[in-house]
Amino acid sequence: MQVNDLRPGTTFSYEGNIFLVIEQAFTKTGRAQGHVKVKVKNLRTGARTELTFTGGDKVEKAMIEKKDMQFLYNDGSNCVFMDTETYEQVEIDSKKLEWELKFLTDGSMIKLTEYEGEVLGISLDDKVELEITEAEPAVKGDTSSGAQKKAIVSTGHEILVPLFIKEGEKVLVNTNDGKYAGRSN
Repeated sequence: MQVNDLRPGTTFSYEGNIFLVIEQAFTKTGRAQGHVKVKVKNLRTGARTELTFTGGDKVEKAMIEKKDMQFLYNDGSNCVFMDTETYEQVEIDSKKLEWELKFLTDGSMIKLTEYEGEVLGISLDDKVELEITEAEPAVKGDTSSGAQKKAIVSTGHEILVPLFIKEGEKVLVNTNDGKYAGRSN
């Protein structure tokens, strides 16, 4: 596929790695040939980087398979997931899922990503529901617009929430940036 066709969410193979496009920008200066800059996530290592291509370059499209799985537990070194139809279990190194673990609770449904039989990792919904386990008390009179306080969700991840959020409430957390996204219904 042409690099000009790369869009956020597209997966491609380049120099022996599989990448997911996060952002894409096309720049053209004067009479010179245009350049395509893409911010990408390496699906094997989890590293985020920026690649620059000359307009018209080609990369190989990577067909990523996604399977619905259920998160069972984290034993400290591996995370265990189960296919709810076949009951087949898959283990993934916990170090590879450091970011995702901030949003995973036992029983969470996720999508396991694979490329030609190789397990690459997992993808989460854009927002997940988590319970507030610890929240600072709101200070009376501290009502400047958009005032926030620190809170810790059931997975141990710390977020900033509006002053009216209390312990025990369920909130939505954005899995892309790890921030508060609203109250849960």
